This record gives sequence, C-alpha cells and structure tokens, in this order.
Amino acid sequence: MRIVWNLRRLMIAPFIAMIFAAGRGARMRPLSDRCPKPLLNAGGKPLIVWQIERLARAGLTDLVINHAWHGAQIEAALGDGARWGVQIRYSAEHPALETAGGIRQALPLLEARRGPCAFVAVSGDIYADYDYRLLDAPLQRIAQQPEPHLHLVMVPNPSHHPNGDFALLDNGQLSLTAMPRLTFGNIGVYHTRMFHTLTPGAHCALLPYYQNAIATQRASGEPYDGRWFNIGTPEQLHALDAALCSETPIR
Repeated sequence: MRIVWNLRRLMIAPFIAMIFAAGRGARMRPLSDRCPKPLLNAGGKPLIVWQIERLARAGLTDLVINHAWHGAQIEAALGDGARWGVQIRYSAEHPALETAGGIRQALPLLEARRGPCAFVAVSGDIYADYDYRLLDAPLQRIAQQPEPHLHLVMVPNPSHHPNGDFALLDNGQLSLTAMPRLTFGNIGVYHTRMFHTLTPGAHCALLPYYQNAIATQRASGEPYDGRWFNIGTPEQLHALDAALCSETPIR
C-alpha cells in the first residue's frame, strides 16, 4: 500500500496549487474583524492548515496563497510552509480582487517554474475530507488540452444553498440547464491560459469563466459526497469545531 501511495504522490507532484485566502469574511464578523477568516481555528488548527496538510499528503507541495484582509497575519502564521513539507509563496492584493482577479494577479507565481500550466485551486475557508490525489487525472488531461478547460468538484446542496450551481451529466460534463443541480465545492482545476486576457489588477469573479467553459463544453466535474463544510458564519465554525474535537483521533 505504501508503494502505491508513493507512486500517486509522484504522479501529482509536478503540479501547483493555489489557496484563496483574500476574502474579508464579512459574515464571520466579529471573529474576522481582527483575524483573517482562513486562520480561524476548528479542531485545534486554522481552517487553511487543514487544506495545506491534505494538499501535502497528495504531493501538491508547491503552493501559492493570495491574501488581502490582514494578509500579514497569514504570512506570519504560515511562513514558508516548511513545517508541513510544502513551499508557500504569497500573492498580495490591495484590495482583494475576487477569485479570477486573484488568479490573474498570481499568474507570475503560478507560471514562474513551469510556464502556462494546469493547477489546483481551493478556498482556504472550507473543510473537506477530499483526497486531492483524485485530481491527478483532470490535471493531466487539462494540461494537454489545446484550449483551456476546467474541472470542478461538486457536492450535495447544503441547506443554505438548496438550488445548487450546475448539473453534472453522466458523461462527466457540467451543464447550465440540466437538473438536478449540485453545488460547486470550491475545489477545482484550471489552466493558467484561461486568465491571460484578464487585465492585471481587475476585480473579477470566476462565475463568468464557469459559465463560458460549460457553454462551450470545456468544463468537466466529479461528485463528492464525503464530509464538506463551507464555513461562512460563526455558528458554522463552532459546529465544525465541535464535530472535529469530538473525534478520536482528529484527522
């Protein structure tokens, strides 16, 4: 089993991952007034650290983290990532540029070592037991496509988002119109070339990119029904903390 694990790590290791950590976290106030949302604790560690550890286990050890709100705290808390066996580089935004704008700002870091490339992107304020090694095949496929494609991890609709985002067809493609819909789990694979035409410093969300890629059949997805929490409010954070602290051991 260890041999298989190591082979899988080697397969995914050449790729890079970006963690989004620039949001203000307004719904998390007052907890986020003096602390960036990804550094809030659940189960004895910051939310973003759960993601760093899972990415590292999958062999994704080259990380870019963007930040804006209390960004200096994020850099001070995480440093260069050596304690988790990763290397972290930071993309500072002043002010926050939203998700697509944040990717455009970080392109020099994402492409510095390998040029235009496929990469994993995940929000720093979610909790999920998702195994990032499952993204090896989408990464390999998107890296070889002549046009920039994307791949989204889709989860069952949470109570606060009952209508979902996109439908996942039997062939693995995403649909804007089919039913039923699932919710985007804030874990995706993109290609940096998708953002080359965006003006540096522009404020831009990812939704238009999703819609365009799906409409032109350049968007795939996969279902994930394991444990997943989008932590948006103090109540949700406290519930996750209680759930994680009740486990023996905490994963």
